[in-house]
Amino acid sequence: MLSIARSELIQLFRNRAVFLTGLVMPLAISAFFLYQHELFTKIGSLGYIAAVVMFTIAAFGLYSTAVTTLASRRQNLFLKRLRSTAASDSGILAGLVLPLSVIALVQIGVILTVLGVVTGGPANIPLLVVGVIATVAMMLALALATAGLTNSPEHAQVTTLPITLGVIAVASYVGIAGTEDLALLKRLLPGGAATELVSKAWNGGAPLGESLLLLLPTLAWVLVAVALAGRMFRWEPRR
Repeated sequence: MLSIARSELIQLFRNRAVFLTGLVMPLAISAFFLYQHELFTKIGSLGYIAAVVMFTIAAFGLYSTAVTTLASRRQNLFLKRLRSTAASDSGILAGLVLPLSVIALVQIGVILTVLGVVTGGPANIPLLVVGVIATVAMMLALALATAGLTNSPEHAQVTTLPITLGVIAVASYVGIAGTEDLALLKRLLPGGAATELVSKAWNGGAPLGESLLLLLPTLAWVLVAVALAGRMFRWEPRR
């Protein structure tokens, strides 16, 4: 798995298009939110900014790039060749997405750390870390499921669009409007509960037990996406 991850990391930095769209652009958007934090806190809160930054990086930098990578490796038969080695299926997939996952976590950590330094740290750092990890797991699972519907790297620009824009829209909606109304619906939407969890972890004022319950919808989405990936993911191009 580690040898696959190392090879994938090298390819990632060699591909300028993927490097720009998957790594630089999400970081630039997040930096904009950070720079304009005073404006956005008038709309929502610091927790809202933290959640939107997290989902911007997780959606563009992790989810979209992972789908494109898996589709590309399938198209050039790299996945097929890897399956002829001693590596297990889970080890192959883990190796391919590990560099993207680590980079996304580092990016989120850096941006949120800077946000905390500039505006004041989060009320509950451990809860915030749990929320970030759960979100990354959800976006990875959704990437595996979406990759099963994606025929080529070019096709990924279309198949990833609904979830990429959807989770950011949900994060913005829940971060601004809160969950006082239609709480169950907002929490069941992909990213809704994670946004509320991160916002509460940053802003404080919520009991720990109540906040941890917000993990359940996100974990449910992980299970659903993994189940879909198991049925739809293909290791070879369609003939």
